[in-house]
Amino acid sequence: MTTSREEDYLEAILHIVRKKGYARVGDIAKHLGCSAATVTEMFGRLGGRGLVNYEKYGGVTLTKEGEKIGKEVDRRHNLIKSFLQLLGVSEEIADVDACEVEHSLHPETLERLQKFLDSVHEDPDRYPFLKKK
Repeated sequence: MTTSREEDYLEAILHIVRKKGYARVGDIAKHLGCSAATVTEMFGRLGGRGLVNYEKYGGVTLTKEGEKIGKEVDRRHNLIKSFLQLLGVSEEIADVDACEVEHSLHPETLERLQKFLDSVHEDPDRYPFLKKK
């Protein structure tokens, strides 16, 4: 079981690798707003758990298991963000709130949220109260 902080790191690594092709300590520190020493410590912990491959003074990559977790956190984040934006919350606030909530919602709640969003996208006229004015 990963902690919410570990999940944040795995998601950050996933995003940066998608953009740049690689991630370094400084990239993650900037992305998460923490020190390089904190990132290095977390890389050691994640490496010990088999979630990242990390070489000191080099880059970091996700293992298959780390990538699986990172993608799942990213999926939850995007699902929650989409729902909040559908309600009219600005993208910036929806992104911040999704970061807070993505770790704490029960899988059943996320499944129901996905079904609701799918239904809205399939038949938006069914939900006139969600239309922007």
